[in-house]
Amino acid sequence: MGNKKTRDHIIEAADRLFYRQGYEHTSFSDIADVVRISRGNFYYHFKTKDEILGAVIEARLANTQRMLDRWEAEGKTPADRIRSFIHILIANRADIKRYGCPVGTLCGELAKLGHASQGEANKLFTLFRVWLSRQFVLLGREADADALAMHLLARSQGVATLASAFHDETFIKQEVRQMDDWLELCTEGTALAE
Repeated sequence: MGNKKTRDHIIEAADRLFYRQGYEHTSFSDIADVVRISRGNFYYHFKTKDEILGAVIEARLANTQRMLDRWEAEGKTPADRIRSFIHILIANRADIKRYGCPVGTLCGELAKLGHASQGEANKLFTLFRVWLSRQFVLLGREADADALAMHLLARSQGVATLASAFHDETFIKQEVRQMDDWLELCTEGTALAE
């Protein structure tokens, strides 16, 4: 396995473990065991867990941007693109039911820890906020685009949190249907962020 490939495997393993176990409860050993490398090889790529966290956040930002670009290219209308965001809850429902939202759980944990990387992790939410706001502007909702984007972000985070707390997939599906209905009202110009 080449240096770049090993580094990428470490980042992918750390990303999964941070999501499933939490950043604080994931050790170097946990990550090294998943990647199946020696500690010496591990330390060649990353000296501290904070370095790994930085690489994980960077990878998540890049992956999120690629996903948003794909939604932009595939969605014929702004409403179609916003629906892609809403329906990510369905696409990821098994993981969400078990672990919550990967963005929300990481940002929440880093905030509780007062971690220096909290601001970097929050950029994940900012990517979604700016992208959703632009879609609402394209829907003709320029005056309240940011408020609508924040409302949708908050609602999706609430759905992920409660679905995880109650391990309830039916709840996710029900809430996605309601968000789809809400979006229809937005396209008619009658929905307001509450």
